[in-house]
Amino acid sequence: MEAERKVPGAVRGTYAVGDERRLRILDVAVEHFAQWGFHASSLARIAKDVGITQGGLLHHFRSKEDLLVSVLRRSEEHDVERFFAVEAHSAAEFFAALVGLADYNSRRPGRTKMFNVLLAEAGDPGHPAHAFFVKRYADLVEVSAGALREAVASGELKPDTDCEALAEEFAAVMDGIQLQWALDPAGVDMAARMRAYLDRLLRSITVSGAGLPADAHTGLTRARVRTDSDARTD
Repeated sequence: MEAERKVPGAVRGTYAVGDERRLRILDVAVEHFAQWGFHASSLARIAKDVGITQGGLLHHFRSKEDLLVSVLRRSEEHDVERFFAVEAHSAAEFFAALVGLADYNSRRPGRTKMFNVLLAEAGDPGHPAHAFFVKRYADLVEVSAGALREAVASGELKPDTDCEALAEEFAAVMDGIQLQWALDPAGVDMAARMRAYLDRLLRSITVSGAGLPADAHTGLTRARVRTDSDARTD
């Protein structure tokens, strides 16, 4: 008897169901990591909330460590696509992108709280997210310093601007504001505080003394994140 042929549409449907389930697992994992952190989260509880067995979850992710890394990478990819897809042509545009990112983070509390919890845990070099956060901050500092150096070269910023020091400051302030927001979401406007800080900073380092444009939290929210490693893979 001739072997039964597979129906391409059915195969695609199977893949679609698998992709949908994988995304559901990632969404539920964000909630669990935000509430309990990595160590106290359980694959069994995550699987139960998804509506599958732990074995079914492990079909998509080899381990809890693999799931964690996938959650973080997915979140980071969304940030890059949403806010860093177009090259910034000035320090003002780059600062506006950071304000836009703060506003976006305040609108997805589960993901933002998860980052705060995992960041606290990841200070341990043995934590599975340690390498991710080390690279994340190195990339952020590199990109920010690069944007500032270009602004100095173009004449927008003062020649004596310490680009590397300011880039490191950005990272610290962003996380500090995000932590304040996590403690009091109703009382802390993350984007407004980020905008106020960056506006003051920009006025102090621009040659003209200009600050952020009025629409910094809406229209000017895109800048291209590009690291040396990106350039090598283009």
